Amino acid sequence: MPELPEVETIKNDLKQLIIGKEITDIRSEFPNIVKIDFSEFKKEVVGTKITEVRRRAKNLIIGLTDHSSQPLGSGAKKKPETYDLSPTNYLLIHFKMSGHVMVTSSDRKVKNGTWLRRDGEFADPQNQFVRIQFFLDDSKQIAFSDLRRFGYIKLVSQDELDKFLGEYGPEPLEKGFTIGVLASILQSKKWPVKKVLMEQKLIAGIGNIYADEILFDAKIHPQKPANFLDKNQTKTLLDSIQKILNLALENRGTSTSDYRDASGKKGNYGNIRKVYRKTGEPCPYDCGGKIERISLGGRGTHFCPSCQKM
Repeated sequence: MPELPEVETIKNDLKQLIIGKEITDIRSEFPNIVKIDFSEFKKEVVGTKITEVRRRAKNLIIGLTDHSSQPLGSGAKKKPETYDLSPTNYLLIHFKMSGHVMVTSSDRKVKNGTWLRRDGEFADPQNQFVRIQFFLDDSKQIAFSDLRRFGYIKLVSQDELDKFLGEYGPEPLEKGFTIGVLASILQSKKWPVKKVLMEQKLIAGIGNIYADEILFDAKIHPQKPANFLDKNQTKTLLDSIQKILNLALENRGTSTSDYRDASGKKGNYGNIRKVYRKTGEPCPYDCGGKIERISLGGRGTHFCPSCQKM
């Protein structure tokens, strides 16, 4: 599942490519992806302009104007930056296990859910499960690819968006995520610390990959009760959260499985990961131990029992 670094990478890509563009058409052979009647969805979205792209937790949010947006001022030129781009509705996108969005030329066609022309990055099997296409007024399209078909797109109002996003915990890379905030979260739960890191209502955006990598970097056992962490361990954990997530962002995410960026390319963090899916390999710290895998909360968990002691 794409986590904070993957969704943030896609967000950053899209901000450079689609802001101010008008959605001129929508096509899908899998209309249930939008969770409402497809014709109604299309009626509401076609003709709107994209005003913003942002991320909250593992969600991608695309702001849309209404259909009646007019140029600002009587002499304004018809350029994206001269329009009133205040959003009135939003596309709320969750990639679930295997989804991602790509931007490509509008003449790249789809039949039976896959590209007819497979060249470059579009020869990658992970980019070929096209569920919906949004065509733009600059001869580009936004395509949602999702092998497992769990991802979704919802059209929501500002109030609906605020209510939905309000269910998430603080963002771990924002300035307000301090040692005091983290300590309060940890001390409130007797759960294994990995479960706390992955609980979206407590901390937003961390999933299985980065929870393993963070705890290994902090040398904290994933099963250690969260409320047992002392002040020094809490500070170490905070440093590791920020270090690993920023490192993953610098490397454009992890593509050990399905994830691809907005150009259809793989992220690079998987090439430098330390423990995730490295069962049986020697510990990178040369401690003499080997990476083990256990099940924790139904999720595969990777760690070094020599470095990460209870």
